[in-house]
Amino acid sequence: MSKRIRTRLKGLFHQFTSNAASSGIVLIIASIVALVCANSALADDYARIWATKLTFGIKDAIISKPILLWINDGLMAMFFFVVGLEIKREIMAGELSSWKKASLPIIAAIGGMVIPALIYVIFNANTPSAAGWGVPMATDIAFSLGILALLGKRVPLTLKIFLTALAIADDLGAVLVIAFFYSSKITFSNVVIGAIFLGLMITMNLAGVKRKWAYALPGILGLWLAFLLSGVHATIAGVLAAFAIPARMTINTDEFTADIQPLIDKLKSAPRLKGPLLSKQQQTVIVAIEKKSRQYEVPLQSLEHSMHPWVIFLIMPIFALSNAGVTISGDIQAILTLPVSLGIITGLFIGKPLGIFLFTWLACKFKLASLPPGTNWWHIIGLGALAGIGFTMSLFVSGLAFKSNEFVQASKVSIIIASLLSGSMGYLILKKTLPKITGRLK
Repeated sequence: MSKRIRTRLKGLFHQFTSNAASSGIVLIIASIVALVCANSALADDYARIWATKLTFGIKDAIISKPILLWINDGLMAMFFFVVGLEIKREIMAGELSSWKKASLPIIAAIGGMVIPALIYVIFNANTPSAAGWGVPMATDIAFSLGILALLGKRVPLTLKIFLTALAIADDLGAVLVIAFFYSSKITFSNVVIGAIFLGLMITMNLAGVKRKWAYALPGILGLWLAFLLSGVHATIAGVLAAFAIPARMTINTDEFTADIQPLIDKLKSAPRLKGPLLSKQQQTVIVAIEKKSRQYEVPLQSLEHSMHPWVIFLIMPIFALSNAGVTISGDIQAILTLPVSLGIITGLFIGKPLGIFLFTWLACKFKLASLPPGTNWWHIIGLGALAGIGFTMSLFVSGLAFKSNEFVQASKVSIIIASLLSGSMGYLILKKTLPKITGRLK
């Protein structure tokens, strides 16, 4: 393969992974593959793969779980770790850093969680499926932002920021719901062990430890493993670990630029070797620059930046591939008229936009907040519809809420249908109501 072709392919790959809609495309492909496998001659092999047990440990310290649970309890803990990093960043210096900024998306997110949950309860009160009230509360941030990205430059920046902040507040709500309502029988001794490791990580942060790898051992083998064995869902460990990651630099910008400029001058004047290799002097300067850069680097942002592509292009598709494979058999009409199905579909498709619109309207009515500049009420309705794309988070919560295979299968079908309806409706409303871009592209 020629260098020109490699460069071109590398450029296309970078362009694809940088596109906000790309993660949604990958998730859709993974979901379609899962659905095809679960409803074809590959169904038995598909189920057997995820049921295969993987065992880790030595002697008496052994953990043996099916691959599906390693994905949901292990890989998804990494997903929630990145969610935790995003939440902490937004609280410290983003759209949730002050009440003025955070009030509207937080109030809207609350409406988008409360109303769908109430609708679900109306359909499922005093039934065996009542525990699934948390399923229609969730928003899939990757899908919703991906569809918004399809509308391109027509979308005001304020609307993108509002949806992002709303989805992050929604994620925080989902984490709290999982922690308090969908954890199994608690083994408090393991919770205490996890708390000790969390305390160790916080102490390391306060002591100025910035090396990211130093937090991996207490975070994974300590906090995550203790929570895995405690009954508190292991993904909560990911969020807690994220809040223990340092969010400050060792040196400020002025100090960094003052230190780095002489090094750059040395690099320019250092002797050069023929060919691609660096001279000893150049290598010495590069090492010094790397050391200074690590002091300037913020571990929280660095981890979020490096892990985000792995999460959206690997972990989430693997989760979709393993969890979205529902076998559609029997009377589909009967499945969709089950209380669990009606609660989820109505909650996501109607409850989400209704809750977000209603609570946003009330916040503006009582002057607690105001609409983002450049937006109107139709935009809020369209955004609320996009928030009805539950998919990843809803599938995850449904796996925690239901033990009955009938309810699990019905909830998966309902989540997929509701997400398709919500995404389509949100896209059409925003396409119709957002201002068109005029003029020729140059």
